[in-house]
Amino acid sequence: MQITKPECIKLIGIKEKCLIEKINDFFTLIILIFTPHKMQKQKNKITTSKTEKMEELTFRVKAHSENPTKTVVKARTFKMIIDEPTDLGGTNDGPNPVEYVLAALSGCLNVMCHIVAQEMNIKLKGVEIKISGALNPEKLFGKETENRAGYKSIHVEIKPDTDTDKDTLQKWIQTVEARCPVSDNLTNPTPVHIALA
Repeated sequence: MQITKPECIKLIGIKEKCLIEKINDFFTLIILIFTPHKMQKQKNKITTSKTEKMEELTFRVKAHSENPTKTVVKARTFKMIIDEPTDLGGTNDGPNPVEYVLAALSGCLNVMCHIVAQEMNIKLKGVEIKISGALNPEKLFGKETENRAGYKSIHVEIKPDTDTDKDTLQKWIQTVEARCPVSDNLTNPTPVHIALA
């Protein structure tokens, strides 16, 4: 998506011409909008072509247990409470881990829905997302079973608020699914290494 200089000024309210002229990547623009204090740091990282490679991003969280089922997680300056419902032995102080998996997917899909819509010139007012997943708890509770521990499948329904035709929306949703990082992690094997600290 090519963004002209007047549009950049209107969107992010800055006057650095050399920076504005280089902004052609929508995702980078979003970063600049929400983290203006990092503009100078990001200046040399902005890509001008879809063929140019971008640096890898590393995300981190820290967590500690407050009781056997309640976990407090810190991501940047944000705190999340993870717990189990009372019928699974928890104190019900927050969503459980597998509910957070679905929540993470919904958040990632929302971002991608809007990014792809912008690229395709789709006027998207918003989206409603419904996600469900079924798992068998036998392995979780140490029973001998052939069932896997996690979700067997996850079903997603996305209802876009737009007047765009169905053929265009079908291409849009396929692109969203292909580019959503959380969907990719859930669909494809991702190495996870758990070690003693």
